[in-house]
Amino acid sequence: MSFKSILLLGLLIVPLRRLEAQTEQDPIIESIVESVMETAAPDFDFSELIERLQFYRQNPLDINNASEESLLELVFLSPLQIHQLLKYRKENGDLLELYELQAVDGFDLGTIRMLLPFITLKPGGPLGKLTFRNLLRQGQHELIFLTGQVVEKQDGFQNEDETRSHYLGSPQRILTKYKYSYKNSLNLFLTMEKDAGEALSSKYPIPGFDFYSLSLFYKGDRVIKKVAIGDYSLQFGQGLCLWSGLSFGKGAAISTIPKPEIGLKPYSSTNEALFFRGIATTLKFRRIEVTPFISSRKLDASLNQNDETSETEIGAINQSGLHRTKAEIKNRNSIAQNVYGFNTQYTSNSLRVGLNTFHTRFNRSFESDDAMYNINEFTGSKLFNISAFYNYGWRNLFLFGEGAHSLKYGYAFLNGAVVSMSPKVAAVLFHRTYQPDYHSFFNQAISEASEAVNEKGFYSGVVFTPTRKFELCSYVDFFRFPWLRFKADAPSTGYELLSQFSYTPNKRLKTTLRYKYECKQENDNLENTLNYLEVEVRQNYRLEFSYKLNTSLQLRNRAEVTSFKKGEADKELGFLLFQDVIYSPMRSKVAGNLRLALFDTQSFNSRIYAYENDVLYGFSAPDYQNQGLRFYTNLRYKILRNLDLWLRYSITSYSNVDEVGSGLDKISGNSKSDFKVQIRARF
Repeated sequence: MSFKSILLLGLLIVPLRRLEAQTEQDPIIESIVESVMETAAPDFDFSELIERLQFYRQNPLDINNASEESLLELVFLSPLQIHQLLKYRKENGDLLELYELQAVDGFDLGTIRMLLPFITLKPGGPLGKLTFRNLLRQGQHELIFLTGQVVEKQDGFQNEDETRSHYLGSPQRILTKYKYSYKNSLNLFLTMEKDAGEALSSKYPIPGFDFYSLSLFYKGDRVIKKVAIGDYSLQFGQGLCLWSGLSFGKGAAISTIPKPEIGLKPYSSTNEALFFRGIATTLKFRRIEVTPFISSRKLDASLNQNDETSETEIGAINQSGLHRTKAEIKNRNSIAQNVYGFNTQYTSNSLRVGLNTFHTRFNRSFESDDAMYNINEFTGSKLFNISAFYNYGWRNLFLFGEGAHSLKYGYAFLNGAVVSMSPKVAAVLFHRTYQPDYHSFFNQAISEASEAVNEKGFYSGVVFTPTRKFELCSYVDFFRFPWLRFKADAPSTGYELLSQFSYTPNKRLKTTLRYKYECKQENDNLENTLNYLEVEVRQNYRLEFSYKLNTSLQLRNRAEVTSFKKGEADKELGFLLFQDVIYSPMRSKVAGNLRLALFDTQSFNSRIYAYENDVLYGFSAPDYQNQGLRFYTNLRYKILRNLDLWLRYSITSYSNVDEVGSGLDKISGNSKSDFKVQIRARF
């Protein structure tokens, strides 16, 4: 170890000893999820991320042997930080104490606080022989059963007239998950779920559970590095061509800009759309890795008859996974999708380059759309995609990028850099160009729109940490849409900026102040044949205090105001104020939390989203809209050492409406409540 590192450790060892004792799990995982949830769609399934973080909490990574891929799964670490950690290990040898993390460039106390619960200096041990006896004796099992429902009667469950649309099943959501793991090298996941309104009885066309998912995954350290059978995800490059499952977008945390390329991984989420089904393997030959894969599965889609050819064509793919009514059941598994291809990549020290190539085929063709903004949409039944990507770390600089092409269609490119300019300043630059006719069914690259297509943009962000108590994160993103898009009948432009200031005077108190400004162009609200573009501006202000009264009790307050203005119309305002109480004593059988929230928004445009605590592996991020009060509480009770019970209840009471929801989800009255019951057994 260098003299500089030893001196730094001597100066900082005392405060980190206090830090090491701070290992409360739920608040840490919650803060990580909330920091990235705003970069994804409001209805995105974050259970995969929560389950991953919970797994590494129970099975911490050996910091001296953890691979780059494993560290990338901890989404709060940026690729530059991981590069610096691997470089430090190479130059100085194994870390002797966790305190030594303070000597790694780019690791501040905030990062280390989040990292400590997920790492250890104790190795996990060798895999050992894969004998039936070892698998039976040393394997770990986890079984989860969850049920819940909306308490009030919704219209879809009251209408039993067969001539009108209604829900065919019961109002309960039922989920069963089983997981088997053997030394983090062999995993089996089984997920069975039915959503509220879906039938569990064999009386209807879908017998048993509505959704089944099975994944068998092996992870080795020889030529066969990974094998996945059943359902799996592929995450390669920067998400421009081949990325399924969990993905994030723009955010104040610069770690969300470069994609954490994990490659082949098992699938355990309840999302019924974002996965592959078949077989895949990763083979390692020294510095070269090859991942061939094949997938064949059914998808939900609306089908339309082409009057000219009399053929049935695909109107749109449905990703909701809901099969509650006859119309939804009719679209269930209506098309077949077959995908095959491979990824290959070469790694040398800090350089990684790779190639994705795959073919997607459907049993029906996509129909053409007469709308002008859809003139570049994909038509046909076959699509061939290819992309090349890279990342390179050099000293305090991390470069990344990807270029992609859909044959017979368009191109897409992105490039970026993360640089640590000093121990106190880090910055990220990110440029993107996505042509209007670029297509990939597994495209989740960073973009302003929901898909990385028809967009040009430049993002720049900075994180400034002048002292351990202060942190300032800011970014600005300029974007342009070269072609028409939904709700914009002409090429349009926009920009977005965010600034977040955090003050942590001690380990008990944290204050956060955030401001976000979004400006873009969309059609006016007049019913014209061709609409004119108007400027649409959203602003958001947030102030939050988090205070730990002691090791068991934490209080959190948030005040948030949002405004929306379009063209010459009046400004619309919304506000949210909530109080959280989190009770999490160590070694106690009982833990829980509650929230009381007051909100008032003028319309859907001024709604506010906020993350909520939930049962284990669960998540909730409702939109606060209209006027009223919301209350929820969670309770966890440890029945036995390996048997836990979770209970959740929430209720929203509105003061300005007589009906809640719309369509078949409509409730007569001014309140909506729901509950969940979950049991977990480990053996």
